[in-house]
Amino acid sequence: MISKFKGFLPALLGLSAILPLQAQQNSTALKEEVKSSIDNRFAELTDLSDRIWSFEEIAFQETQSSAALSDYAEELGFKVTRGVAEIPTAFVAEYGSGSPVIGILGEFDALPGLSQNKIPYKSPLNEGAPGHGCGHNLFGVASLGAASAIKDLIESGEIKGTVRFYGTPAEEKFFGKLWMIRAGLFDDVDVVMDWHPGAETKAAVQKGLALVDFLVEFKGQAAHASSDPWNGRSASDALELYTTGINYYREHVKPTVRMHYHIQDAGQVVNVVPDYSRIWVRVRDSSREGLVPVWKQVEKMAEGAAILANVEHEVNLISGVHEVLVNRTGSAALQKNLENLGSISYTEEEQEFAKKIQEATGKPQIGLVSKIEPMEETAEHSMGGSTDVGDVSWVAPTIRLSATTAPNGTPWHSWAVVAAGGMSIGHKGMAYAAKALSMTMVDLFQNPELVQQIKEEFKSKKGDYEYKGFVPDGPPPINSKLQ
Repeated sequence: MISKFKGFLPALLGLSAILPLQAQQNSTALKEEVKSSIDNRFAELTDLSDRIWSFEEIAFQETQSSAALSDYAEELGFKVTRGVAEIPTAFVAEYGSGSPVIGILGEFDALPGLSQNKIPYKSPLNEGAPGHGCGHNLFGVASLGAASAIKDLIESGEIKGTVRFYGTPAEEKFFGKLWMIRAGLFDDVDVVMDWHPGAETKAAVQKGLALVDFLVEFKGQAAHASSDPWNGRSASDALELYTTGINYYREHVKPTVRMHYHIQDAGQVVNVVPDYSRIWVRVRDSSREGLVPVWKQVEKMAEGAAILANVEHEVNLISGVHEVLVNRTGSAALQKNLENLGSISYTEEEQEFAKKIQEATGKPQIGLVSKIEPMEETAEHSMGGSTDVGDVSWVAPTIRLSATTAPNGTPWHSWAVVAAGGMSIGHKGMAYAAKALSMTMVDLFQNPELVQQIKEEFKSKKGDYEYKGFVPDGPPPINSKLQ
């Protein structure tokens, strides 16, 4: 599949094969403009990022974060539509008209239990509170910064088309983009840009994992645990039998499969046979094709546990995501801009901060790494995490970037990422991402042939697959008991 598109790369890696000299010179000048635009707004973007870092709001509760981003977009002259897809914190900010329509994604939700000071050792600001352990305080801001730089060029008449920023909540839990896709918000977009904070700076060309989340509830009969336990039917017994079954099943799945669960309710007191239990189950694989049979088997096992414990059970889909449909044509254009930008430069103080974090987390003390390596091959079975950007990539061609915002080797979804994302290391990665994204967007606006090639690869790789999201009927789970 990869080799089929290698023919595109020589032209992309040397855009002179596509663009006349005058167009190349104009493109270079416009890229200098977008970089200057981001430099000029750096103080504003940093302040916005730090405010979102301090709000630390979790899925579907990002009221202040959404307002801060959408208000800033409105101040810059974007047309903002709030509360899209029945999600109060989701919004779209748009500027310009006509084609091409280039979208850019921005996330801003935090993770529970990761509150942390801006210091290189574990020290919560508020014990048990959320924190930005995935750098989403930087994510949405950098993407909006890139969109604003493009907006300036459209406003001045230097380029034509539409730039659209998607404010996408609840990526860490529930996957808000699924409902935005279902609402048709990506139907007319030509190409989507995306980035994610990381420990390396590179074009992101790995697929990640598809996953599905579902809830299993067991319902039995309460009884006194000592005086008449024979009158009880334990929902907790069913839950334990179920997790035992999942754990035995691990031996009999492919190495690409991952299975996780979170016991949310197993009874309240020790002297009552519990009549209710609840468990959140997640299944992953490197593709949706591999995912589905494992998912269905794990669901069936819940019925067996219920039979063994003589209780009732119910299984409900929460949501799920596809693996990423990688677009190497677009990634090659991004790669060229990374090479033109070069590596992020760090001070001695920033490197020392990074090494202290590495020491505190038991990692080699090598400091920050942002060297621009050649673009990777896309592995047949990528591992790592999952993202609802994967679903976007199946409805519109998507170009993805990773930019360094935390020390190499840092455990992700941890206090260490929160600390780095709230200080200058994170701020530098944010600005770098905004520049790389906006420079690549200049290529998209200036070069219709590049956009067409990106769309051709998307169409060929997608084939006859008809996208259908792993999302239940009805509105998004804004007020779910799972919060």
